Amino acid sequence: MRIDVITLFPEWIQQLASLGVTGRALSNGKAELVTWNPRDFTLDRHHQVDDRPYGGGPGMVMLAEPLALTLEAVKRQAATGLVSAMSPQGRPLNQAAVKKLANRDRLILLCGRYEGIDQRLLDTCVDEQWSLGDYVISGGELAAAVVIDAVLRLLPGVLGHEQSAEQDSFSLDEKTGYGLLDCPHYTRPENWRELKVPEILLSGNHAAIEDWRRQQALLATWKTRPDLLAGAVFSDKDKALLAAALADQEAESITGI
Repeated sequence: MRIDVITLFPEWIQQLASLGVTGRALSNGKAELVTWNPRDFTLDRHHQVDDRPYGGGPGMVMLAEPLALTLEAVKRQAATGLVSAMSPQGRPLNQAAVKKLANRDRLILLCGRYEGIDQRLLDTCVDEQWSLGDYVISGGELAAAVVIDAVLRLLPGVLGHEQSAEQDSFSLDEKTGYGLLDCPHYTRPENWRELKVPEILLSGNHAAIEDWRRQQALLATWKTRPDLLAGAVFSDKDKALLAAALADQEAESITGI
């Protein structure tokens, strides 16, 4: 996969090349990361990339022409690839969207700054817009970094264990048709500050452990992100696991155990 990022801060994005899973994917040749600075495509000696908004108001707006020229240069290197702008006005980025992005051969990510990008550029040169959530950050670089990390970890051979990505929170279960939050995880020591690891995880009974993890994922999703389960048709087994977990919690609240 090739990832092109249009940004006023290419050095910020390039730091990803040496960090964690993203750095591993790039160093192993699973992906290529290329940055483009619109200032290199300006037509004036001041390398201006923004100007005041028509109609008045605070802040500055990114100029269309430097961005258009940058995108034209990007596409000359490889004609294919949808242009994705990072924007609060975009569609919410979720795990299902990330999986679709991971199936592409190329990503072109456009990072906005200031009050935003001239709408004419968005209307004519951008294919889609993505948002991290209902809040505003200073620029698209953080959003682009999230997209890059989320996508690269889904590429085959990037993570140490192929099932790691499959078991992540929000990963859609193809058998049931709904995704869950991840189950809780524990590691050594078995007893930490008088808090013990659940005995089931020490039992060696892999079938029972799998059921427990599924139950805990169902319970966590039910309690904190019920929206993820809206319209879900639970399997009989999931119904039983969740009912048992809720009954145990109710018993604990009554007895104070």
